[in-house]
Amino acid sequence: MTLTHLKSPPLIKVALCEPDIPQNTAAIVRLCACFGVRLEIIEPCGFILSDKRFKRVVMDYINKCKIKLFKDFGEFKKDKKNERIILMSTKAKIKYFDFKFNQNDTILFGRESSGVSQIVHKSVDYKLIIPIKKETRSLNIVSSVAITLAEALKQNHYL
Repeated sequence: MTLTHLKSPPLIKVALCEPDIPQNTAAIVRLCACFGVRLEIIEPCGFILSDKRFKRVVMDYINKCKIKLFKDFGEFKKDKKNERIILMSTKAKIKYFDFKFNQNDTILFGRESSGVSQIVHKSVDYKLIIPIKKETRSLNIVSSVAITLAEALKQNHYL
């Protein structure tokens, strides 16, 4: 199957909690731009958006992606009154492909170096895992976003 155009603009959102690797964030901006998905960034970031490493990867996709910044998790949480926050975590029990994504879900990814705080873990609606081989630790966050976002978009008939 060749993806050429989405059937309609997705309502599903991707959120990054305090990202710390500019190249990964830039690649996620590009991914979200290609699928028409809004990216939400919860600050503080471990870099500034004018970082040359970020700019090198993001290229002109920064202008093609809707990005919303939040000063902290509290502000982000307030914005999600009627939406589910789905945290992707290596500590979760529910497999992402066994979960039913809704059209207005926000899929949250933690900081590459340390994940999310216990406060965030306790305040999300669901926690999901991408199962991988036991002798490995984790996927790159860009791969994780792509895998999860594709499943959520497919389930909601955006692809």
